[in-house]
Amino acid sequence: MAVASTSSLASQLSGPKSSYSCPHFSGLRPSSLNSVSFSTTQSFFQNVDSQLRLSSSQKGCRAVVTMAGSGKFFVGGNWKCNGTKDSISKLISDLNSAKLESDVDVVVAPPFLYIDQVKSSLTDRIEISAQNCWTGKGGAFTGEISVEQLKDLGCKWVILGHSERRHIIGENDEFIGKKAAYALSQNVGVIACIGELLEEREAGKTFDVCFQQLKSFADALPSWDNVVIAYEPVWAIGTGKVATPEQAQEVHAAVRGWLSENVSAEVASKTRIIYGGSANGNNCSDLAKKEDIDGFLVGGASLKGPEFASIVNSVTSKKVAA
Repeated sequence: MAVASTSSLASQLSGPKSSYSCPHFSGLRPSSLNSVSFSTTQSFFQNVDSQLRLSSSQKGCRAVVTMAGSGKFFVGGNWKCNGTKDSISKLISDLNSAKLESDVDVVVAPPFLYIDQVKSSLTDRIEISAQNCWTGKGGAFTGEISVEQLKDLGCKWVILGHSERRHIIGENDEFIGKKAAYALSQNVGVIACIGELLEEREAGKTFDVCFQQLKSFADALPSWDNVVIAYEPVWAIGTGKVATPEQAQEVHAAVRGWLSENVSAEVASKTRIIYGGSANGNNCSDLAKKEDIDGFLVGGASLKGPEFASIVNSVTSKKVAA
């Protein structure tokens, strides 16, 4: 997960605005964002592997290695609208008895109703996240939860921009950005979710969608110091379909490149980019081997203590890959 010692994608993106080739995998079409020019007729990646090297044989391309994140592995469990007092007690018992690798930040996000129960009985090894928050200080906002209330219960993180909030509840980019900005202003970390619908991937708009969602966060955030980006292709959430390690890596690498081009190379290096979308105990090790995958945001598998622990411990695959 350390920054590659050779030339990085970040240095290429932040250099002169020359054309370079970008991936044209199934369902991915780079758009002409900012002043970066993309060619879809050439292959950006040759022999996609854990380092995703650029081909040195293409005219005008240098042999470089994509930049990997320098942050600590991060695994979050999003329990969504699931659980009862009894089932959560069992899950907490399983998590408390699990042996977790030490060099991983582990977070779980219970439903609001059970945050206090989880906080009071879960090991301090695992931090607590909320699944949503309001855009500002509490008040006459029926049904909402303020960041101040979350902090009062011991929450250190909040998940924002999840596709279920975007596409079922109807939250737009600007609204999500306001939430994120306020949470960060109150020293609550943000797990910022981005990802495309199936029809958007099939139309070749994966990068367009992800970059626009990133821009909405970037336009609002006061700082990236306490932000984790979760790439969750909507077509893979709760469907059992999973992006291949190569599909996930290509988007993660592009996201890191966007951060370098539009925020800074330092932010691109430090910001953790985690994968979500039917991540489970069977596929996490292969995904974790990819250089720009810095962890996971887990849905259904996070409701099973032993399986969630195995996903946390997939960091060992990252160490082997490194």
